[in-house]
Amino acid sequence: MSPADTQPPSTPDDPTAHLPLLELRDGLSDVVDTDSALTETVEAFRSGTGPVAVDAERASGYRYSHRAYLVQLRREGAGSALVDPIPFGDLSALGDAIVDAEWIIHAANQDLACLAEVGMVPRKVFDTELAGRLLGYPKVGLASLVSEVLGYRMRKEHSAADWSTRPLPAPWLVYAALDVEMLIELRDAIEQELRREGKWDWAQQEFAAILDAPPREPKPDPWRRTSGMHRVRNRRSLAVVRALWEARDQIAESADISPGRILPDAAIVEAASAMPTDRDTLQRLTAFKGRGAHRHMRSWWEAVDHARRLPDSELPKQGPRYDGPPPARAWADRDPDAAARLSAARAAVAEIAEAHRLPTENLLAPDTIRRLAWSPPKDVDLDVVMTFLRDHHARQWQIALTAEALTEAMTSEAKVKPLD
Repeated sequence: MSPADTQPPSTPDDPTAHLPLLELRDGLSDVVDTDSALTETVEAFRSGTGPVAVDAERASGYRYSHRAYLVQLRREGAGSALVDPIPFGDLSALGDAIVDAEWIIHAANQDLACLAEVGMVPRKVFDTELAGRLLGYPKVGLASLVSEVLGYRMRKEHSAADWSTRPLPAPWLVYAALDVEMLIELRDAIEQELRREGKWDWAQQEFAAILDAPPREPKPDPWRRTSGMHRVRNRRSLAVVRALWEARDQIAESADISPGRILPDAAIVEAASAMPTDRDTLQRLTAFKGRGAHRHMRSWWEAVDHARRLPDSELPKQGPRYDGPPPARAWADRDPDAAARLSAARAAVAEIAEAHRLPTENLLAPDTIRRLAWSPPKDVDLDVVMTFLRDHHARQWQIALTAEALTEAMTSEAKVKPLD
């Protein structure tokens, strides 16, 4: 029995609830990896009707790059297609064929960048994950939403597979095709819920904001995100972390291998804590006994030795560079009035979010609340707060729901509460 032949259960008590989604309606098609097959696929999707379900598979955890190693699509009248972008490099012809359609993507922020790399850029999106958040679903993974909304149990056993593998095994391809099998139905059911709850316009604004968002700027000092950094206590040790991280990153990028597969974060932190004085001591450390660590031992020692010899003036600062307010836990001591404003603002936004069944972070970005509370504009009134929110990329529906409460929080005599 295929999904097309069954009806989703109407209640959780239905004996047919959570039917396993195991079969493809149209069977598993061949991977599109030749020019002739791509031409046929482009024409098929150009001739299709309605929105297009789109997904992409990367090789996170295996490769340094975040490129797409498989692109899955489904559209009424065209069926499903599994496209291997590697032989082509550029899929702009396919992107152009569906550019005027709405693209249904689950967690669009995860896939849009790798799709853009191969020339596929939508003009309109429907993000089923984000829509699920607006509707207050506690779990918004694709499998969870398909189960909750449509009543089918999806297979997720290949979610962490190495999609750069060639040829791709047939079970992986079935898994990948199933990811777009129900997206159109899920989108339609979620739209009905959004309209029923008066959140359809909110969703439209959110989807537009996804496409309007500027490219993400690289975060400063990415080496500071090394797992276990809390164990590194002084600036000289921080320099070792930085030197090893940068050496590892260069090797990983050159080989297109995930950095953690070359040298684990645990090894970097162990070296920074031990501060070895020679190469032999370094390679005797427990975390440096793996094959990847041993292969590049010369590079690791050169990095450690360089960090050990740096003058104090070139050592990294103890804390990361950040252009925003200080950590909230320090506000009560540094600026009690700001702490009071933040406490009142958080409470107000949390109350509004609960009333509308929204995650607080989707109602308003926590960073925006912190910035407003730490350094509010002069002569705060409703118009000033609305302008502040707009300047910090809040959508109109968010401003309409929160501006008045935030204005009161910025001007009231709120009592200081403990801040996380």
